[in-house]
Amino acid sequence: MTFRGFAARQVRTPQGSLPGDCRRFPQLLYCEPTMGRNIEVVRVEARSSTEREFIAFPKRLYRGCPQWVPWFDLDMRALLRRRHPFFGQASGEFFLVREGGRTLARACVVKNPAYIAQHKARCGHFYFFDAEDDAQAAEALMSRLLEWTRGQGLEMLRGPMLLGGASGSGVLIEGFDRRAAMTMMQYNHAYYSRLLEGLGFRKHVDLLSMDLPPATFRLPERVSAIAGKVLERGRFQVLRFRSKRDLSRVADRVAELYNATLADHLEDYPLSPEELQQVKKDLLVIADPHLAKILAYDGQIVGYLFAFPDLSAALQKNQGRLGPVELLRLLRGMKASDGLIINGMGILSHYQRLGGNALLYSELEKTVADRTFRSAELVQVSERTELMLRDIQTLGARVCKVHRIYERSC
Repeated sequence: MTFRGFAARQVRTPQGSLPGDCRRFPQLLYCEPTMGRNIEVVRVEARSSTEREFIAFPKRLYRGCPQWVPWFDLDMRALLRRRHPFFGQASGEFFLVREGGRTLARACVVKNPAYIAQHKARCGHFYFFDAEDDAQAAEALMSRLLEWTRGQGLEMLRGPMLLGGASGSGVLIEGFDRRAAMTMMQYNHAYYSRLLEGLGFRKHVDLLSMDLPPATFRLPERVSAIAGKVLERGRFQVLRFRSKRDLSRVADRVAELYNATLADHLEDYPLSPEELQQVKKDLLVIADPHLAKILAYDGQIVGYLFAFPDLSAALQKNQGRLGPVELLRLLRGMKASDGLIINGMGILSHYQRLGGNALLYSELEKTVADRTFRSAELVQVSERTELMLRDIQTLGARVCKVHRIYERSC
């Protein structure tokens, strides 16, 4: 396969044999002796040095970067060892790019049958893409991902794409001065988009993060009046919670709304029951029950709004670890945080027309004004949700970050 400006050469050998150093390192897939370089693409093996390196590489790449927030090492190991329920319905591989024993890039590539069936698109996805500013290393990596995707009978590669509800999608293309919203939307160096576009990747869809200034984020009187009348009719209710135990009692019913409200979005797909349980478990760890609002209509849960205290500073200090000290730091951060992140807002379409949208925006306004937060950020809003974007911007929100999902034919 040839990319613009570079030639990526796969080492081809008879079945059962491996060339050169590949005999000594069976996980080695590519040798790239381009312009005097020996770039290797290595498959990551569970419980090995390659697994440890896959986790460690971004920590070195972003050392000293005040905007980058690390993943939990425990969660990464679960994915690398296929213990995450995502791999109950999907398949994939993880890769490193190395030169002289030094890592230059990493990524995973997956085939997700649930996404393919939902969107009728024969495409694979890549995720956890991190790289030095090295076009040849990026080329070697993407050449391998594209070959794997073709080998699965697929026609397109998209990414970075949501993996098991684990984190946000896309490459950051605007808003490099802003810190990542915990692990809910990734931060990356500005050259990532240049590397991908130089290899023929083009825009699939953009995801927007919105700044909601607590001091000025206010509903128009008309919308507030509609929300008030909706509540007066008595059929809509806003469920509130005092403890995580209270919240956990309705968490299963709320999780079921995910597929009904988000699965048809271009960056999402229907989560399996096991994935929904994992998302519920993960969110309950950092949830503040007072910031969760559930909408019910005649006793049936039809909408939700999830906001979280911004724990990014504590996560940065923890550096991916989650021992007793790190857990205590997170608990303290939940109480002391003056930032708010909204990542989860939706209502079944039928109830939008009954005034549910106005009620949801009213609860959003109250949440942003809660606890004298100094900042609030709404993340992962698809540019295709034009009505919601217009509504939110009418209330005073402004775009502060843009993440782009890229795609390329195989």
